[in-house]
Amino acid sequence: MDRLLRLARLFGVDRRELAVRTRLHLPCYADGAGAVSYWEAASVVISNALRLRKDQWAVRDLVPRREYALSELEFRQIGDDAGRVFDSLHYLRNARRGSLNFALVDKDTGAPLTLCSASPLEWKRVADQVVQQFGVPQAAVWDVSRVYSFDGAPPNAVSYLLARVRKFLQKRGDVELLTTVVDPNLGFTGSSYLASNWQLWMTVRARPYLYYRGRYMSLRQMWAAFPSVRSIDELCALDRKARRSQVELRDSLIFCCRIRGATERVLPEHQHRILR
Repeated sequence: MDRLLRLARLFGVDRRELAVRTRLHLPCYADGAGAVSYWEAASVVISNALRLRKDQWAVRDLVPRREYALSELEFRQIGDDAGRVFDSLHYLRNARRGSLNFALVDKDTGAPLTLCSASPLEWKRVADQVVQQFGVPQAAVWDVSRVYSFDGAPPNAVSYLLARVRKFLQKRGDVELLTTVVDPNLGFTGSSYLASNWQLWMTVRARPYLYYRGRYMSLRQMWAAFPSVRSIDELCALDRKARRSQVELRDSLIFCCRIRGATERVLPEHQHRILR
């Protein structure tokens, strides 16, 4: 895949972002063993490069023209710009509505370089495990559901932003814990979270990826588009344009962060695996 990703320069898109989108869509064409033909892989890379170039153009006024140092940025709560960035450039391509959005922005122009959104945790199975194992009520748990950093942001921008969000929520007084989901199938490791007081507390068995007309579709998008459908398999059985991944995916990682004090490390043998 590394050879194919060299096409990023030809299309004028960020190689890192293209790699994430490609990893998200390759399972649509992989067999149960994870094998994909060269030409199918090439098609996935090219189609995602074209889509990414179009998405970048849609927010061209926000794309930074140079690299920034952390000292040139300041922390702010932001509004509409976050939705534009998440809807266009985040690999899931849909902002979480009703969230609080935060960013490190250019001090002079206010343009966001690194962004995240946070909202009360809605994932009941994760919430139930947090309550049972750690004694934190669901009402006091918030979820960081989106994170995005432009290519011009400094390397430590994400961890710094997360630290500032933690301080912001300390002042609210009603939040005790932050959670987030990291998908290792897309090349994410959670290193930025570990660098800012987060710890891996549990894992969740991976659900197959869903694709509609060859494009990834999240469960939220599926429920919005097909209100009567309750599962990926049901949609695939009803609609020939829907397809699910066949290859076995790695479990999602649930990282957590105490709003006050150090976040305790949970040893691997004490990390529960939540079943779907």
